[in-house]
Amino acid sequence: MTAVPLATRPTPTTPAAGLLRQLLRDSGYVLFGLPLALVGFVVAVAGISLTAGLLVTTLGLPVLAGTLYAARALADLERLRLPAVLRQPRVRPVYLAPQPRSGYWRRILTPMRDPQSWLDLLHAFVKLLVTLPTFAVVLIWWAGGLAGTLYVAYDWAIPRGPDDQDLSELLGMGPGAAPRIALNTAIGIFFLLTLPLVARACAQLQAGLARSLLTGVAEMRQRINTLEDQKRAAASAEASALRRLERDIHDGPQQRLVRLAMDLGRARQQLAADPEAARRTLDEAVVQTRETLAELRALSRGIAPPILVDRGLPSALAALAARALVPTELAVDDDLGTPGGRLDPAVESTAYFVVAEALTNVAKHSGATACRVEVTRKVGRLEISVRDDGVGGAHLAKGHGLVGIADRVRAGGGTLEVTSPAGGPTLVHAELPR
Repeated sequence: MTAVPLATRPTPTTPAAGLLRQLLRDSGYVLFGLPLALVGFVVAVAGISLTAGLLVTTLGLPVLAGTLYAARALADLERLRLPAVLRQPRVRPVYLAPQPRSGYWRRILTPMRDPQSWLDLLHAFVKLLVTLPTFAVVLIWWAGGLAGTLYVAYDWAIPRGPDDQDLSELLGMGPGAAPRIALNTAIGIFFLLTLPLVARACAQLQAGLARSLLTGVAEMRQRINTLEDQKRAAASAEASALRRLERDIHDGPQQRLVRLAMDLGRARQQLAADPEAARRTLDEAVVQTRETLAELRALSRGIAPPILVDRGLPSALAALAARALVPTELAVDDDLGTPGGRLDPAVESTAYFVVAEALTNVAKHSGATACRVEVTRKVGRLEISVRDDGVGGAHLAKGHGLVGIADRVRAGGGTLEVTSPAGGPTLVHAELPR
């Protein structure tokens, strides 16, 4: 076993660069939102008006369906723009789809039975009410900031009459170009300094409306599905662990305790007639007791390893790698074992058992001659990789050992991927939120 410290700290960007990048994203989102809002409002008003006029005929329903589909397309375009502002992955609702071989009228009525389609249409109506004022505010702040800070370059070109009074004079700063330039430059600097906050607020206002109408229901459904999946995975992992523990106790300590009871009973019968035989039987009972205690300690380490609780994840993984039957190289961030760098106990326990189960599978099924374990801390997550040079063929099908790892990872809100082509190598990669 070889332990290799692993540096996982990403190179941070400068605060100024990050602020400028976010300012450009927010400003672009707000400014380009106005044309989309105008198109959406025109489509929604024209579609609803035309539908109302043709509703007395059968043409009104196809027009309404087309309007809903057009609002859906504009909503999808808005969803593509949201991640830059909200810093969240894109979420698209699952729309109601017509059944195969459905008739013409059933296909026409399908979008009308989908609540999300009406939310898309409502967004097309109300988006303009929010976009217009936010567009104006951001445009004014950009114009004020640029015009004020560059005022010294074009002050000479502004025509002035003999009776004109500048703002600097009205404020008592005195006549002349110097007070005028100083005042306008100060105003421009104020606009530039507050521009990131103003642009961010306006962008979040627009994005908040879009998120509530276009992705809110989808996010709620996705969250519910994720929680249900985690609940099923946790129940499956717990049931598998209990069955394995029950099997191990039945096959190990329970059998030894039965034999111990029989040996003690035989020793009691031999005590009067054959003391020497009773002594030998008691010696055997002592050996059985020691072996039973050793098996119980091994089982307790499988439930809650003391080294993991006392010394942290790096030490616990180092102990695992040292006991592995296949030569194992370990690369782990040492900060994970420090008091300030330790993870949540549930995450530590899941990471430990992922590596333990993966190494067990490597020893039993892979035929590998070498294995490498990497545990890296990333922003918001913990990544675990177990790679071996075995024969491959591992997968997550029911009945295989990796299913238990997958259930543990899903129960903790993480993901698990297994790459194992025929002939190898095999890579088990898990990501856990932290």
